[in-house]
Amino acid sequence: MNKKLYVGNLSYDTTDSSLESCFAAVGTVEEAVVVQDRETGRSRGFGFVTMATEQDATNAVQRLDGASLDNRTIKVNEANPPRPREERGGGGGGSRRW
Repeated sequence: MNKKLYVGNLSYDTTDSSLESCFAAVGTVEEAVVVQDRETGRSRGFGFVTMATEQDATNAVQRLDGASLDNRTIKVNEANPPRPREERGGGGGGSRRW
């Protein structure tokens, strides 16, 4: 079963492929994604790597947490499951004049 890892403190120069290459050195990578800002397209400084097995994920955390990638010391740990989104209502709004 695959396991998703959170990778923090990434350089703005880190790409999906360089992140994947780093983790491929310790196990089989299914997916590597650097999260980008929707408006600017610039890296937000963190990403996620999905390892093929639980053992690969454990090895990655042990060997890569605190390692250097693109001249930054990265933080690697198990990703938390996504939180459910709140219902925020909808509708336009804007200002109204009474």
